[in-house]
Amino acid sequence: MTTGEGTITGVALVTGATSGIGRAVTERLAERGMQVFICARTAEDVISTVKELRDRELAVDGLDADVRSARSVRRLVGAAVDRFGPIRVLVNNAGRSGGGPTAKITDELWDDVIDTNLTSVFRVTREVLSNGGLMDAGGAGRIISIASTGGKQGVPLGAPYSASKGGVIAFSKALAKELAPSGVTVNTVCPGYVETPMAVRIREAYASTWNSTPEAVLEQFEAKIPLGRYSTPEEVAGLVGYLATDTAASITAQALNVCGGLGIF
Repeated sequence: MTTGEGTITGVALVTGATSGIGRAVTERLAERGMQVFICARTAEDVISTVKELRDRELAVDGLDADVRSARSVRRLVGAAVDRFGPIRVLVNNAGRSGGGPTAKITDELWDDVIDTNLTSVFRVTREVLSNGGLMDAGGAGRIISIASTGGKQGVPLGAPYSASKGGVIAFSKALAKELAPSGVTVNTVCPGYVETPMAVRIREAYASTWNSTPEAVLEQFEAKIPLGRYSTPEEVAGLVGYLATDTAASITAQALNVCGGLGIF
């Protein structure tokens, strides 16, 4: 719950939290007073991130976990509860890019993008609702999933990615209506182009497909954004942080853009 201006108490679980948006969200929530448990696939990344944030006297711990695995998700949620107590805020951030000409997309690529970006949101959310204590938070419980403007309006050469993020939005809206009587809110945050390590890889992939350069792709993408620039991870984290507060208690079943005007619905 919010205990003062800019301060939030309780426990948050953030997936995919060692870089980019997930790292920024972790910092935002921890700086405002939450105990934050994080995960990523690589143990070394989790260890180094936890150390860096603890050196700043932030209440952060974590565990390596693969959100594609139900067994790994159970271990993750159990560890978070054992370390800090019942989870009040869940941020589903773990994800990957993936696409190309649809006629050439393999079953393996499609399945992994859907499993990583969409099915993981279901798995982690189910476990937190069942065994993470979030329902005990009543009206203070928050589920926030990172989707994408691409899940609303489509991304050329990104059919698996757009399908997965569109699924996250639809899943979250359905769950929001299911949980509304309890006071738990469920929302998605939809970034457009955000400058992260993933964004660099995406520009490199488009450059290869288009026989271009990453610099030219960046220029082309920025030209589509009304504000003329990529958003920052911190700007996305700012909206996540707001949705975690008591002030946002009446916001649910929404898909909110952080995109510099790229998306208009």
